[in-house]
Amino acid sequence: MLLKDKLAALAVVFIWGINFYFMKVGISEISPMMLGCLRYIFVLLPALFLIRIPQVGWKWLLLYGLISNFSQFAFMFSAIATGMPTGLVALVVQSQAFFTVIIATFFLKEQASWNQWLAILIASLGLGLIALGQHHSHVPLVGLLLVLCSAFSWACGNIVVKRMKSVHPIGLVVWGNLLTPLWFLLLAIQTTGWQGIIADWHALSWRGFGAAAFLAYFATIIGYGLWIYLLTRYPAAKISPLSLWVPVISMIFAYLVLDEHLNSWQWLGSTIVMLGLMVHLLGQKIKVPFIRRKMIQS
Repeated sequence: MLLKDKLAALAVVFIWGINFYFMKVGISEISPMMLGCLRYIFVLLPALFLIRIPQVGWKWLLLYGLISNFSQFAFMFSAIATGMPTGLVALVVQSQAFFTVIIATFFLKEQASWNQWLAILIASLGLGLIALGQHHSHVPLVGLLLVLCSAFSWACGNIVVKRMKSVHPIGLVVWGNLLTPLWFLLLAIQTTGWQGIIADWHALSWRGFGAAAFLAYFATIIGYGLWIYLLTRYPAAKISPLSLWVPVISMIFAYLVLDEHLNSWQWLGSTIVMLGLMVHLLGQKIKVPFIRRKMIQS
């Protein structure tokens, strides 16, 4: 990977690591669906008048926005609203890497290595322990299930990007979300009604607007723009594990700023998931020196 691409990946990891804090801030003021609506209004304005429409069919553009943005964050914001710790959300949603590998293997015929399958098994055990921890905490298990749905949506969005092959990253992020605010608004009407929407608007402070703006301009336009750029240049199985460093930053930030604490089952499960992520990321690098050493000895 080129140095500039490594720096791009580092920027994505940092922005996405701290963006869960801004989700928490936004949801503390307004409903999850209205936060999503406001976020993507900011994504569209003023970029819609500055960025050209990418040379991709409209069905792919709108499918990307529906799956990778509306679906993913409708589930994620709802999970945070249940009281799910943001550090844990940041960790569990990285199961998108495993979902991406599985989908890419069976539908795009990409080759998955031994360490990626082993990592999926290890992480599955960790997720099971986290689920047990949720059962023993005050946070309902439905929060964990919502995050897994969010991760699956993200993975499906990754596959949509891979199917598009070459695409302008920022153009996709902007024009692909042309209808995303509408989907969030319709869901908000269905869940809270117009009275709830009006109440949310009156409850918004500068902190809520600032949180939505960060989620739009940094986490979405810059973060997803760089992420799509990397996905279109490298195999999905190589890029998707990079996001596994996001929960490290997020958990540290959540502990220092939000004073979030996990119970022993959640910590144990998180440790095992991180072990799976390390196997996913470093397994091949460990195997090659081992094979070379055996060849020299023989």
